[in-house]
Amino acid sequence: MKFTSLHDLASESVVHNPAIKKKVMLRRGDLPHLTNFSQARFAPGQSAPSHAHDDMYEVFFVESGSGKICIDGEDYPLLPGNCVAVEPGEFHEVRNDGEEELILTYFGLQ
Repeated sequence: MKFTSLHDLASESVVHNPAIKKKVMLRRGDLPHLTNFSQARFAPGQSAPSHAHDDMYEVFFVESGSGKICIDGEDYPLLPGNCVAVEPGEFHEVRNDGEEELILTYFGLQ
């Protein structure tokens, strides 16, 4: 598992224009082939039940709202700017335990 927060990352210059800054959450070679790129909206109290993927990484980026992701029995916060990479075989459950909609952008990789 890789857990990253935009708040903890240093800014870097974009190669094509050094005046533009970026924060890199995952670098080339961190994860292999993309299988999907999606956005999900969880209403307060909604959850995606615990499951694992045998051959897929899944990466979640929190756009807004708050919640928790439980990975192999351990809870991690889902707050705006957080990025979580779940590895194949890791059981994970996403839940909105906040009072507003939780918006996650996510993608899968094989």
